[in-house]
Amino acid sequence: MGKPVLLHSLLLSGLLLLAVLDVSLVNADDPYRFYTWTVTYGTISPLGAPQQVILINGQFPGPQLDVVTNDNLVLNLINKLDVPFLLTWNGIKQRKNSWQDGVLGTNCPIPPGSNYTYNFQPKDQIGSFNYFPSTGFHRAAGGYGAINVYQRPRIPIPYATPDGDFTLLVGDWYKTDHKALQASLDSGNSLPLPDGVLINGHTQATFSGDQGNSPCHYSPSKDSCKTYKFRVSNVGLKNTLNFRIQGHTMKLIEVEGSHVVQNMYDSLDVHVGQSVNVLVTLNQAPKDYYIVASTRFTPKMLVAKLSASGILHYSNSKTSVSGPLPAEPTYQLHGSMLQARTYRWNLTSNAARPNPQGSFHYGTIKTTKTIVLSNSATKINGKQRYAVNGVSYVNPDTPLKLADYFNIPGVFSMNSLKTTPTTGAATLATSVVPTSLHDFIEFVFQNNENTMQSWHLDGSSFWVVGNKNATLQHEISSIDHELRSDLQCSLQVYPNSWTAILVSLDNQGMWNMRSAIWERQYLGQQFYLRVWTAEKSLANEYNIPSNALLCGKAAGRKP
Repeated sequence: MGKPVLLHSLLLSGLLLLAVLDVSLVNADDPYRFYTWTVTYGTISPLGAPQQVILINGQFPGPQLDVVTNDNLVLNLINKLDVPFLLTWNGIKQRKNSWQDGVLGTNCPIPPGSNYTYNFQPKDQIGSFNYFPSTGFHRAAGGYGAINVYQRPRIPIPYATPDGDFTLLVGDWYKTDHKALQASLDSGNSLPLPDGVLINGHTQATFSGDQGNSPCHYSPSKDSCKTYKFRVSNVGLKNTLNFRIQGHTMKLIEVEGSHVVQNMYDSLDVHVGQSVNVLVTLNQAPKDYYIVASTRFTPKMLVAKLSASGILHYSNSKTSVSGPLPAEPTYQLHGSMLQARTYRWNLTSNAARPNPQGSFHYGTIKTTKTIVLSNSATKINGKQRYAVNGVSYVNPDTPLKLADYFNIPGVFSMNSLKTTPTTGAATLATSVVPTSLHDFIEFVFQNNENTMQSWHLDGSSFWVVGNKNATLQHEISSIDHELRSDLQCSLQVYPNSWTAILVSLDNQGMWNMRSAIWERQYLGQQFYLRVWTAEKSLANEYNIPSNALLCGKAAGRKP
């Protein structure tokens, strides 16, 4: 039911194209994949107690999207919940097409009993991404799944083709119903700590691999041992997770669609909203080994960290796992920061296109401007809120993209959020930062709180060019732009630290910059970037879709 039908566009009839596609999106060279997904509630027991979750085609997690660079995805989403619903495609850039981003600033939510057909491409992208609900606090109920974008056959990859491919969606989880969690937030409370950790919707999971010519692990070179790719995404709500496999090292090959210098690690910190790909060679004695995802940087009063364990099963194993789980790394925040600095772009490899990733020399480009963003926890009208530069975001009834398109006044403000931190009491606003198409901007994220932050930007990837455990005021002019940094769409900011990024705004639209920690996003730690040009051209942005849902002040209007 969740499997796509793949049709090359040359075989599609013109009538079918007009029925399901906007003419501006038709690309005669790229295949189409068609999906129909139905969203429902269901009752399962991820942590041992029955609770209501969100299912897609009866699955938790939802169906896995395995696609190829530039495929046209036509996905009919049917909402059978009792409330409006949207999915967003985390890490998919939606080139020229923020109409399909699936967040409340770009799309009207799908009413109960209705449907909407998404129509988009992973244009010039490869890598591991995911989707999840962007409405309300639905993310705490599931509704998430993997998006794996494979390279086109003619595009080489900078490593030998793996012998297998495993997808792991890891994340913290609450036993409490998502509606109760949302009601608690609406009442002005912050969330407690999660109750557990899941791997692919379970506290335990098994991944089986063939070691190869036995006994390959006795060979001095172990070259005959088989190697598997593990795609790991943190789809949780709150916690950084440390990922490790007992007795095995991991070769990092990709971070959010960028090939990186291939360093070896015993474990990796994967922050909320982030995705990494690693290669693991089955070169140990043939038995079963623990796979562990455990929480990091949690309050000291906790007696034990939360964790989920999987099993790496050698097909020739005759020995089950036993004993304690492999210990988490001894290093803490500073060590994690040093690990993050080892992520370097592989400048000699290609990406989704055959040209080298390093052909764009961003270090020589003059920045258009610098924007400094400071997150904060605050109280407004006696209730818990989170803010950026003293502004806590409020979702309007009319999506910002529709308000911008129809020139509807009074929906959002482009002067409420300043480009440097402010003093004084926090305020509520629907904040949009105005930028121009092809601006090259330095963002500096200042975290003066004692908790880890994780941020995500829709529509673009960026270079992480510096981070430090320090206050920023006396250092902003001395940020060292490290030219080898990898390109990604999510970043972590360590407690009482700053992180700097460079981003080329070459994708016109209305794009969400948000905390990936969902409680903070829900209570205001987000805003939008309006990437705009006066030139009206399909070379810059696609037309509004003919099936666009219209709501709020845009209801009843005609494109």
